[in-house]
Amino acid sequence: MSFLQLQALGKRFGEHTAVAGFDLEVEQGEFIAFLGPSGCGKTTVLRMIAGFETPSAGVIRIGDEEVTRLPANRRHIGMVFQSYALFPNMSVYDNVAFGLKIAGMAKREIDVRVREMLALIDLEPLAGRYAYQMSGGQQQRVALARALAPRPRVLLLDEPLSALDARIRVALRDDIRRIQRELGITTVFVTHDQEEALSISDRVVVMHQGRADQIGSPAQIYNRPATRFVANFVGTLNTFEARVVAPSEALVEMAGQRFCVPALAQRAAVAAGDTITLALRPETLGIQPHGADDVTLDGEVLDCRFLGSVIRVQAEVAGQRIACDIFNQAGTLEPRPGERIAVHFSAGDVLLLDD
Repeated sequence: MSFLQLQALGKRFGEHTAVAGFDLEVEQGEFIAFLGPSGCGKTTVLRMIAGFETPSAGVIRIGDEEVTRLPANRRHIGMVFQSYALFPNMSVYDNVAFGLKIAGMAKREIDVRVREMLALIDLEPLAGRYAYQMSGGQQQRVALARALAPRPRVLLLDEPLSALDARIRVALRDDIRRIQRELGITTVFVTHDQEEALSISDRVVVMHQGRADQIGSPAQIYNRPATRFVANFVGTLNTFEARVVAPSEALVEMAGQRFCVPALAQRAAVAAGDTITLALRPETLGIQPHGADDVTLDGEVLDCRFLGSVIRVQAEVAGQRIACDIFNQAGTLEPRPGERIAVHFSAGDVLLLDD
């Protein structure tokens, strides 16, 4: 049985539906990321789990207990906010100890637990400091330790890294994942940053207009997006219009080239002459041949962007602008704007997009 269950969860604010028919089952110790643009409902779902919002419909269970109408202070949940929310008049030690004091824990036990938490976040030497004396990354580590100190059943993280600069953000997200694995705590992480979601999660929930468009592992979400929204929101995507030639053979025609699209064989309601949308990730396109079964399209280089490990070539292919990533290696020559190139891809890498 799943540890955290959300069944047909819904939330309305007046006439506006923020969340509708949301279902999710989370295993104990699993790390789940809610990913989506602003206004998609991800934070509303998190707040309903926490008990800060009351669902308009649906059921929330933690363990074998239904908590749908239970007050937030009785759900045994740890929460970390984007804004740190530390008490400015308390030291690091007292901030971490706050929840333990409220719970009535003995002073000696509090001291042991606080020092345990400070060691976990590697801030033992800063126990006597105040929030204004620390960096943003250090403050967020303290907020994490405070949330974990009372041993919550579930940890909720509401965009905890968005206020930090890029370098600190990467370091802290790795720390969050390390600590989560070390403690084995069930965690729900809200973010609009696809790199964050894909890099540290066991599963990702991509949300769109109050619903879960797709739930899956990071690899599934990226490599096999279920909807057009997921495909466009996660990563960079090149899309092409193609005409179905022979559905039974999965044969299509695009820019004068005929080739088979394996994904088409799984679609039932397709007839010869239908127009479909094909998609390819930049890394599946190349300016060097992949193999004997390559599909090759002529193009013209528009621009090249050096991105460190890869060079992103912008080109016009089949009447539209596309992005193609090539690995940066010693001696790699960047194509020049205006140069004619052949763009190669394997038909097996083609995604077939649904609405």
